[in-house]
Amino acid sequence: LKANDVENMDGKLVELIDGMARTIHNTYSAIGLAAPQIGESLRLSVIDLSMGENKDDLLVLINPEILESDGNEVGDEGCLSFPGITMSVNRAAKIFLKNFDLNGKEIRKEIDGFLARVIQHEMDHLDGTLIIDRVSALKRQFVKKEIKRLQKNGEW
Repeated sequence: LKANDVENMDGKLVELIDGMARTIHNTYSAIGLAAPQIGESLRLSVIDLSMGENKDDLLVLINPEILESDGNEVGDEGCLSFPGITMSVNRAAKIFLKNFDLNGKEIRKEIDGFLARVIQHEMDHLDGTLIIDRVSALKRQFVKKEIKRLQKNGEW
């Protein structure tokens, strides 16, 4: 289910962003969080590759859109929706991103490397897609069995 566009850049949005940033900074190994992961159907996500070490590294994506992408790269990804599980996911190596800041100003930027992967991962959440949807049926079955095993052992 695709999340709704953010329409009001107001104090309520700032509070939501602050709460999301606190969540990733207080969660071991978290570097990104999308609003739908916390029950808010908004095209909003926060990313911090420094994991809270550098306040200037917090990237807030409001109504993000990938205008162009280039290349292919397979890499391991984890997700707060699947704690303790990683999957190899194919992503574009480079993206040209459009999004907005809290003042409603449009930002366009070319991004590559790990940050491009993280942005695509978070944007998947905004479109109702999880990493498990990006792997083969065989890998999906394996992951489901692993989740059941972890649940049975009380580890998930």
